Amino acid sequence: MIRRALAAAALGLVTAGAVACGGETAAPGTAGAFTDGGSTASPAPERSRLSPAAPAAGAAIAASPASAAARPLAGKVIVIDPGHNGNNWRAPEKINKKVNAVTMWKPCDTTGTTTNDGYPESAFAWDVATRLAKLLRAQGATVKLTREDNKGVGPCITERAAIANRAKADASISIHADGAGQGTRGFHVIVPKKINGPVDPVVGDSLRLGVAIRNAVREVTGLPYANYIGKNGIDRRGDLGGLNLSTVPKVFLETGNMRNPTDARKMKDPAFRQRLAEALAKGLRDYLSR
Repeated sequence: MIRRALAAAALGLVTAGAVACGGETAAPGTAGAFTDGGSTASPAPERSRLSPAAPAAGAAIAASPASAAARPLAGKVIVIDPGHNGNNWRAPEKINKKVNAVTMWKPCDTTGTTTNDGYPESAFAWDVATRLAKLLRAQGATVKLTREDNKGVGPCITERAAIANRAKADASISIHADGAGQGTRGFHVIVPKKINGPVDPVVGDSLRLGVAIRNAVREVTGLPYANYIGKNGIDRRGDLGGLNLSTVPKVFLETGNMRNPTDARKMKDPAFRQRLAEALAKGLRDYLSR
């Protein structure tokens, strides 16, 4: 998540010193300002949590407790928003175009950040999103993604919100990674706050979704809460167009700090990305089963 606005001149290349994510500038004074009352217990050791397998092809799904347990998300619609896109840097004229994010005008999108050795946030978000989509579909959910691959440009933050709104999603999650100082690390979940705008009716549900995601990521991956923003892994913001324009429960996940060597090493590991997808599937299932 960009902690400062990304200028057009910088878009030709994501430099090693950039801090980026979503073109969304953090509201001043938000760090540590929100208490959600969630657990701060130490996580269990890192381990893989495999999702229930989908029924065999062609098998009838009986209305039984066993089939319901195998497909706990049947009938649910989930929208996954992988942050940024792989070719955003090629189209500064498009992604720098300002759009109405309700509380301010923001860039359509940004390039996102990278690890110090060049692994892009957009590629990380896409990989986790596709892994998560597979797990959710196996559990019966209807899943939509806001982009088709990691080879395009955009869509704008306004359209990312509109995709979930049109789908009447039961839940939506935007997957990102942060680009903060190298000495800071950890994950946080961003939830919306009331802004006298479209998101107001779902602020409470979005908080419940955010806490469920926060708890599952902590438990399954063992990642620590961010030590530089938010409180207990939750940050509440009113400057993100992707949240402000949402009429369905939605949160942003900042998985870690790509500029921190420890966080970056995890995000570059396919096994960790699979564990993270499993954690997000668990968090979404926990929220939707209530």
